[in-house]
Amino acid sequence: MIKTKTENTSVSLFVWLVLGGLMAFTSLSTDIYLPAMPQMQLDLQGDIELTVTGFLIGFAIAQIIWGPISDRYGRKMPLVIGLILFIIGSVGCALSETIGQILVARVVQALGACVGPMLSRAMVRDMLDSKKAAEMLSTLMILMALAPIFGPLIGGQMLKFTSWQSIFWLLTIIGAVMLISLKKLPETLPEQNRQSTSLLNAFKKYGVLLRNRRFMAYTLCVSFFYVGVYAFVAGSPEIYITYFGVDPQHYGWLFALNVFGIVSLSFANRILVRKFSLDLLLRVATAIAMVAGLVLVVLVKLQIGGIYGVVVPVFFFFSMNGIIAATTTAAALDKVPEMAGAAAALLGSLQYGSGILSTLLLTLFGDNQGSPWTMSWIIALFGVASAGTVLARSFFGILPVEIKRTSQNNRKTFTINRTGWGNNKD
Repeated sequence: MIKTKTENTSVSLFVWLVLGGLMAFTSLSTDIYLPAMPQMQLDLQGDIELTVTGFLIGFAIAQIIWGPISDRYGRKMPLVIGLILFIIGSVGCALSETIGQILVARVVQALGACVGPMLSRAMVRDMLDSKKAAEMLSTLMILMALAPIFGPLIGGQMLKFTSWQSIFWLLTIIGAVMLISLKKLPETLPEQNRQSTSLLNAFKKYGVLLRNRRFMAYTLCVSFFYVGVYAFVAGSPEIYITYFGVDPQHYGWLFALNVFGIVSLSFANRILVRKFSLDLLLRVATAIAMVAGLVLVVLVKLQIGGIYGVVVPVFFFFSMNGIIAATTTAAALDKVPEMAGAAAALLGSLQYGSGILSTLLLTLFGDNQGSPWTMSWIIALFGVASAGTVLARSFFGILPVEIKRTSQNNRKTFTINRTGWGNNKD
């Protein structure tokens, strides 16, 4: 039974389960077929990392589009359309016979998959007050984090008995079940609360945000970091399975190790933010990620440690996502509270769209032997870029600087204000 926000709020188990399923959609769509990528590359005769690129292109575009549409027309209509697109894209992936066909299908699949996590968060905010919403979103985020653990494990086990096409048929069935479940899911955004402005005016907000230096400082920090994250996501199947000879059924455990690190840091971050500033947490997390990336590239270059020389540094780099993603998102949205919806969509689009760059770099500079070298220098380079954004901002006041004109003793002077991560410093 759903009550209005003013009645302060309970959510039925059915709604809770549906929203949890929607939250897990994107991670499951990205990770479940990772163990099958080496075989898909042989069958489709193309750079299979581009299937991650295609998905991220669709995901980045969809983030920008669905947000304003759902604010104007409600939540259910975009969800229905999105799930239909997801089903069509999943069927297209299963039936693909060439790399070009599956790339198009992945874009369509992503255009639909995006609505799940994005609009489920919006529906929680529609139904519950801020405290209850925070509690429910924390639980849903744990469910979302479990998908990358179980996705590769399920995909790897399916390969024992069937082909990679069956993985996409499974996604088709999941999409159909979710679509049917929407019949009993109520609309959470009443007409009186919907945006009355035109969609064109809503899209203009993105231009304002791109010119906001304080917002973009956080956005660039997390976007650079996610270039490294997706370099691992797209590159690790071939590296672990082809180069190091890991069984596809066991690949999921190596992938799950990193997700466990993220979940652990996410829990720890809930306590740390009460004791330390976002500035300090972000500097420490990005510094650890940078050092891990540099250690990784040295170990790979010198061929030290074998597979452990990759697994251990990647674990420390990947785990920092539990702090970096949360702190940058909270700080970025805090800078533009009047445009939080558009800001969340733009940040998400650039954050996940940054993976397009990493997969293109893997395609351009990778080799057929599955060597970890290209993945390693991408992680190291963008780990340095992410930490550099924070360090430049914190120590030198480069990002951003505000110059204000003031009057003192009948004289006009200028003061330079260096804005802190949540605190203002002159």
